[in-house]
This record gives sequence, structure tokens and C-alpha cells, in this order.
Amino acid sequence: MRRTGWVACVGPFLFPWGEAGSRRVYGLVASLAAAGYDVVVAGGGPEPLTSTALPGVDGPGSISHLGLAERPSPEAGPLGSSVQTLVRWGQRTVRWLDAQPTKPSHVLVHGGQAQYMFHLQRWCRRHRVPLIVDVVDWFNGRHVRGGYLGPLHVSMKLALRHYYPRCDGIIAISSYLEDHYRRSGRPVLRVPPTLDVKGLTLEARQTAGDAPPLTLAYAGNPHGNKKDLLGTVIEAVGNVQRDGASVELRVYGPTLDEVRRLFDGRPLPDGVRCLGRLPQAEVSNALQEADFTVLVRRPERAADAGFSTKFCESLASGTPVIANLTSDMGRYLRPHREGLVCRDHSVAEVTGAFRAAAGLSSAQRSMMRQAARGQALESFDYRAYAEPLGRFFRQWG
Repeated sequence: MRRTGWVACVGPFLFPWGEAGSRRVYGLVASLAAAGYDVVVAGGGPEPLTSTALPGVDGPGSISHLGLAERPSPEAGPLGSSVQTLVRWGQRTVRWLDAQPTKPSHVLVHGGQAQYMFHLQRWCRRHRVPLIVDVVDWFNGRHVRGGYLGPLHVSMKLALRHYYPRCDGIIAISSYLEDHYRRSGRPVLRVPPTLDVKGLTLEARQTAGDAPPLTLAYAGNPHGNKKDLLGTVIEAVGNVQRDGASVELRVYGPTLDEVRRLFDGRPLPDGVRCLGRLPQAEVSNALQEADFTVLVRRPERAADAGFSTKFCESLASGTPVIANLTSDMGRYLRPHREGLVCRDHSVAEVTGAFRAAAGLSSAQRSMMRQAARGQALESFDYRAYAEPLGRFFRQWG
């Protein structure tokens, strides 16, 4: 059923690709389109200049997108970037909303922190348009530019504690954030990272023999998010290789020099291959070529409040995961089903998990690949959240 009106999805994120936020937003708006809503995504990039239809959406609704250039350009320089993000963020979005011939039925916002929310909340209240915020993290000052006392971290915390609880509705990526924002008295819906799992083409990976070499993959930016313990993973790979096991770790994202710095400048173990950044369209194929992806994080609030997109992408690609459990991963990662679980984030525990993985037969690895894919189809496909999100939005007409 097609809904009346249209939904504006706004924020200083890139769309439809370019960063983790891009994939998060795509999943949400695809669910809304499947629920019958026509969604216009006004992202933070400079293009496209006019509203452009996004093909391939499964549903009676539609998605179109354009860029409002809310993100500072690379030529802006430190001063220009600071003025844009700390003073003007959100002004272009509000001007765009004012210019529309009909006002949206809802505004969905992702990102932007306090300055962006200040402008957007004023507009929504003035025009009596419900504002729904998507909250995906509880920022740690250690992870952002300027540290705990820097203006960016202050802006993030002001948004989390003041602006987000005053929105009409809240979409939370994790149980941690769901529980936190329920105390605000506002309607809250938990939606994990979602993607087009059903539409993802899988290339069958053939393995032969009872003990084929073990291929591991890591994809991410450990310098940017400062959550992923890639150095621990590399240490564990070296330990298992010294035991005589044949293990290869393929690292996508950071450069060789960045990986060496994570490993304290020591020589990397044999079999650690640093393959650099991949275009988003090639990530799934790279993951499918591995027996497992690896995700090891320090158990802290920032890790528990967020939810790793790459965990969901790995299961969607039919690749089981080796990880310690943070956030809601325990809901979807069962030991020896969708992957292997480390009891903690220590080198010893990760080493033990790699030893166990190296000892699995081809048949056991194949069964885990099937379980990973099945879990993703049930839990992370955007179509599974069309009905809950549609019902959530219908609270406001």
C-alpha cells in the first residue's frame, strides 16, 4: 500500500555509498519504501544537484536522493570546515525543506550533532512535522577529533543528551540505546543495521580436503573508529602460525604503514596481507572469499551502544564471524553456528578461536556459512523491518 505524502531523510552523511552511515540510511529508507512511503534523501555530499531516483527498491514506495553539500568541501580548510560544522550545519537542509512545494509528512534525521539538530528541531516544530532521529552510537571522546573537551565531542554529547530525547520518535541501533532512550518517554524502535541481503549475489566458495588452509578477513578502519583491536588479531595470527597452522589474514581498509603502527612497528607475521581500501561494491565478494571475518573490540560503552555494520555484511555474504560479543551480537552469533565466540578480547582468547577455526573441516565450515547467511536473511534484510518501521511512522499519521 502506497502512503500519502513523503518522508524527508536528512543529515550530513554521504548517500547512497561512501561510509558506514550511508549503508545504515540505505537500509532504513529501503524499509520505508517497502512499507509504501516515498522517501527523498537529502544527504551531505555535493551531488546529485537535483532529486534522482534510486533504482532497485523492493516495494510500493520509492527512494530519490540529492546532495545539499552540508559537509565541508576538501578545499574549505580548517577554519571553513569548523565554521560549517560548528555554526552553519543544518542551515542548508532547513532552506531546502522551506523550498519544497509540500511539506514532508515526517523528517528522519541521521547524524549532525547539536548544531544540525538545533536548526532542524526548530523547523519541525514551527511546521508541526514529526521529527524522528536515528541514533547509532554513544560517542567516546577518545574516538573523536579534539578529545573529550573538544568542540566536536561536546556537540555530540549535547545531541545525545538534550536534542535526541526531545525528538518525536527515536530509532535505536542497539538494545543499549533502546533502553537508554525509553527513559525519555518517547516512542522508541530498535532496528539493527540492515541491507539488501536477499539481493546480494553469492559466489559459492569451494574448499577441498579435511583441513584446508584458513583464510581470515578484516575490513574496516581501526584508526578511524579506534574500537577494532586489529593489533590483537595480528598477534593471534602469528601465534597460530608458530603452531604450524596455515593461516592467511587479509586486511582491507588501512594501509600497510597504518597496520604496522597498530603492531607497534614490529614485522608483520607471514600471511598478513594488507590490501588497502575497496570500493563498496567489491566488499561482499572479498568477504565471501574468506572462511571467517574477524571482529575484536574492547567491551566499552561506545562498542555496546553501536552495532557493527561489517558484522551484518559478513553474515549477509555467507561468511561466519570470529568475535568477542559486544552490543547485540550475541542475539545473532551463536558459537559454532554463525561463527566462533571469544570469551574476551585478549590475545590468548583470540588465538584459541583461530586454532579452533583452523581445525574445522570443509563440511563444518560450509555448515557455518549456511547458518550465517540464514541468520542474515532473517535478521538483517531491510524487508524484515518494513512492517515495524511502517507501523512506527504511522503513529504520526
